[in-house]
Amino acid sequence: MRLAISIWNNRVSPVFDASRQIELLDIDDGRIKARSTHRILQNDLVAKAAYLGQLGVDVLICGAISQPLAWLLASHRIRIIPFVTGSIEDVVSRFLAGKLPDPQMTMPGCWGRRWRSCRCKGWGWRVRLDPLKGGDSYA
Repeated sequence: MRLAISIWNNRVSPVFDASRQIELLDIDDGRIKARSTHRILQNDLVAKAAYLGQLGVDVLICGAISQPLAWLLASHRIRIIPFVTGSIEDVVSRFLAGKLPDPQMTMPGCWGRRWRSCRCKGWGWRVRLDPLKGGDSYA
């Protein structure tokens, strides 16, 4: 599985639409097999989603994300764990432990018991607790 995390200053980037860098991790059997950092040169949302698709990303962990970009990523079969905040190392360790999404790592302004609901910019997002088990991670 290939995991991408939008990064800025060794933390999850607060807004993926404006993010210019991702940490890319190849994970096999719960262990990191390869890890690299990639610059995102694309400004256009369609090109940004296509770039992640070309990289073979299966799951994206990010901060806030616009619905149009989320839909574009879904068209590339990329699952999203949105509205995450924290250091990259904390996020990676919690992801590997199966503990994301986590209410303690939810962006301010997002609410909901066990990270099930989040309201950002007037949208109602419903996030599944385990995005790795079928379907998209948002609805």
